[in-house]
Amino acid sequence: MSDTFPPGFLWGTATAAYQIEGAVRENGRTPSIWDVFSHTPGKTENGDTGDTAVDHFHRRAEDVRLMADLDVNAYRFSVSWPRVQPTGRGPAVQRGLDFYRELVDDLLDHGIEPVLTLYHWDLPQELESAGGWPARETAQRFAEYARLVGEALGDRVTRWTTLNEPWCSAFLGYASGVHAPGRTDPVAALRAAHHLNLGHGLATQALRSVLPARGQVSVSLNPSALRTLTNSPEDLDAKRRVDALSSRIFTGPMLTGAYPKDLLADTARLTDWSFVQDGDTATIRQPLDSLGINYYQPTVVSAATGEAGARHDGSDGHGASEHSPWPGADSHVAFHPAPGELTDMGWSVDPSGLYDLLMRYTREAPGLPLMITENGAAYPDKPAADGSVHDPDRIRYLHGHVSAVRRAITDGADVRGYFLWSLLDNFEWAYGYGKRFGAVHVDYETLRRTPKSSALWYARLAATGVIPEVPIG
Repeated sequence: MSDTFPPGFLWGTATAAYQIEGAVRENGRTPSIWDVFSHTPGKTENGDTGDTAVDHFHRRAEDVRLMADLDVNAYRFSVSWPRVQPTGRGPAVQRGLDFYRELVDDLLDHGIEPVLTLYHWDLPQELESAGGWPARETAQRFAEYARLVGEALGDRVTRWTTLNEPWCSAFLGYASGVHAPGRTDPVAALRAAHHLNLGHGLATQALRSVLPARGQVSVSLNPSALRTLTNSPEDLDAKRRVDALSSRIFTGPMLTGAYPKDLLADTARLTDWSFVQDGDTATIRQPLDSLGINYYQPTVVSAATGEAGARHDGSDGHGASEHSPWPGADSHVAFHPAPGELTDMGWSVDPSGLYDLLMRYTREAPGLPLMITENGAAYPDKPAADGSVHDPDRIRYLHGHVSAVRRAITDGADVRGYFLWSLLDNFEWAYGYGKRFGAVHVDYETLRRTPKSSALWYARLAATGVIPEVPIG
């Protein structure tokens, strides 16, 4: 297998607005659900919030120069909805849009292609108070917001992503409650999943109505790379149930225009899905220019034993909860630790899961280009006495996963880009600042940025398109 990637391959880094921007009260920005959630006692590690984060809002130019130094040719970022449209309704705040105009101009001036995500979990709190994603109106408000951003930036941004990981928004936000807004209602989670899907479809229509012909629209999903404990029929059925809730609940309507029949049957005791109105699935099924895949680790499942399923143990990497994020599967499925080396998150290092996902969607969505829109690992990353930060574990992680991508391309997958999560150490949601995913180390006291050894390794990859060797020692 060649270690060289095709010409034109996108090598990027990725971030999310609430995790890096800070400046949560500047220029008219109002609270998002994550502002409220992180300020609620007991919801985040050490009570950490994104109030300052890593102050990207004021250090934008410095951070773009860092990207240029890494030789990346693309940057995936998200727009803060409450910075642009504070109440989730009405006209845009031009001061909020100006930040993103300036960011996009800086990127283009440095030869870096902007890849814009409209929604990375920061719903305006006012919309949550009116019902949130379980309410149909939120999908309509999202389309209006998409149109506003498309009109403002469509002349300079070609690549657009509607949603990032709607599974997390729906099921961690509304079923298990470990993410904002912290609700624990399984029916609300299923409603939220549908309205996120509908919002994606409506936003795609809105974008295509205002973008130039060259504009491209995608979505970033985090489908589970599922493994079973055994090959028993019971374990395979557990896998089917989780796959329906983690993957096919989104790819079904988005790619085929229908929810999976087994998903509807599995959840029938909870809801009759009457919130799906005539024409919804046709609206959701909009032509896509690519499909984004986020991958960190595989998920190992088996049939539950005893009277009820095992409490969800955080096997998706987002933390345990007494409330299950798997409505319709919770009493049938047990989750198990994946074998092998672990990252600082306790996630297993298994590049084969990424390969498997790429080949799966090559089969299931032939002709649809794929992007790895997030992949990365957290490690302790303590600076040495001279201030340098050496992270050989991350280099080995990246080498294995990038090699898996190259193998998938060799085997027929049409993969067009890879985005390292993340550019900077940052606010890691409910884990606060205790987990470091960045290629660039951030001293949270001084906000000093220091590229780690993995950043230098990734820079060689981005500059040449050839996978570098892993340094010895």
